Amino acid sequence: MFHKILRLLIRDSDCVVRAAILGFWLFLLYYMANEIIYLTAEGMQKLKDELNHMRSVERPAISAAIAEARDKGDLSENAEYDAAREAQGLLEMRIAKLEQTLTNARIIDESKIDKSKVQILSKVTLLNHNNKKQVTYTIVSENEANLREGKLAIGTPIAKALLGKKKGEIVEVTVPAGVLKFEILDINI
Repeated sequence: MFHKILRLLIRDSDCVVRAAILGFWLFLLYYMANEIIYLTAEGMQKLKDELNHMRSVERPAISAAIAEARDKGDLSENAEYDAAREAQGLLEMRIAKLEQTLTNARIIDESKIDKSKVQILSKVTLLNHNNKKQVTYTIVSENEANLREGKLAIGTPIAKALLGKKKGEIVEVTVPAGVLKFEILDINI
């Protein structure tokens, strides 16, 4: 189905870039269609708020921009209209992706998390043996990751290496910068 849509878009040489972008988003939607995503209640609420903002603020703004550009005359030579339509398409794809994410999302019950070993939602205090600095990370899903807030995505090399480990264990992590050694000092929720 997706390849048919792409073929229709690629027929017009001006639409090649749009087709590539659309193809990428369709691939993401298809890939994520059955993937269960684990979130905290806070993370789920952030995604719902973002979706609501897109629907209630961004979508009407783009519709208004399209209407304004349409009023300016000949649509075949109207770059403003083309840009607004492209923005609308990208927004609709983002909305669809977010809806799919929320459909597949499951909220993690923090009361059932084992605090004896590292897993998703664990707050882990580590000692970096390379620079002797202490750091604290919370292991979260990819959608909630934010390094500034100390939220480390579960798919990162450090988080993958920590999963299942217990307090006191030393973990070696291979990262692009080399090998890091971490000692797990504490595990909390």
